Amino acid sequence: MRTKTCQLSQPNFGERQGMDEPLSETGFKQAAAAGSFLNNVLFTHAFSSDLTRTKQTIHGILEKSRFCKGMTVKYDSRLRERKYGVAEGKALSELRAMAKAEGKECPVFTPPGGETLDQVKVRGKDFFEFLCQLILKEGSERGQLSPEVPGDCLETSLAEIFPLGKNCSAEFRSGLAASILVVSHGAYMRSLFGYFLTDLKGSLPATLNRSELSAVSPNTGISLFIVDLEEGAQPAVHCVCMNLRDHLSSLS
Repeated sequence: MRTKTCQLSQPNFGERQGMDEPLSETGFKQAAAAGSFLNNVLFTHAFSSDLTRTKQTIHGILEKSRFCKGMTVKYDSRLRERKYGVAEGKALSELRAMAKAEGKECPVFTPPGGETLDQVKVRGKDFFEFLCQLILKEGSERGQLSPEVPGDCLETSLAEIFPLGKNCSAEFRSGLAASILVVSHGAYMRSLFGYFLTDLKGSLPATLNRSELSAVSPNTGISLFIVDLEEGAQPAVHCVCMNLRDHLSSLS
């Protein structure tokens, strides 16, 4: 059983760490641009962090959708940005100064009361395993996709804008059981991608290398993963693209 996750890091509101604030005017424009880029993609599920800016982002995306405008979004606290403790609400420059005073560098430095990178990774792993079990359960209950959502429709809607043919082997291009939109945050996504590619030994397209894992995603950067699921086996993860920003070119 194969599923697709289309993951986006949210447009932030500046360089302050961890605050639950609404999108800026630029953020709303970026969300709309992402929605226009993805408007022909057929999603079967939608998940978002429960923070305000990610809620606004995912609704800005779905409002542009031809097929998923009225889709129910499930908000999950496991998708929240990393907690920064005493550095919450402070400028990035202040966080870097705190790290330097401790003889460390961001993002390895953990402010007092903040989450470690390992703790963020545990949250990401827990959410991903929840998704896998959800899709496996739905698949076993249905036996197959409903006639209204055939697997080839999911693939066709993806292939219009993503390089599936170039970056996926044949085994990853058949029988999609679900198409999942996930909207979260930059530091969280970087940790989750590290889990995909290091712990699960996921594959990368030839155009990417593992050093790009440490790159900061642009606001509403889009990453696409194909996940091969089988009951009792470790998921096989294939990265199609990471931190795609084509939709932002008109806003530069």
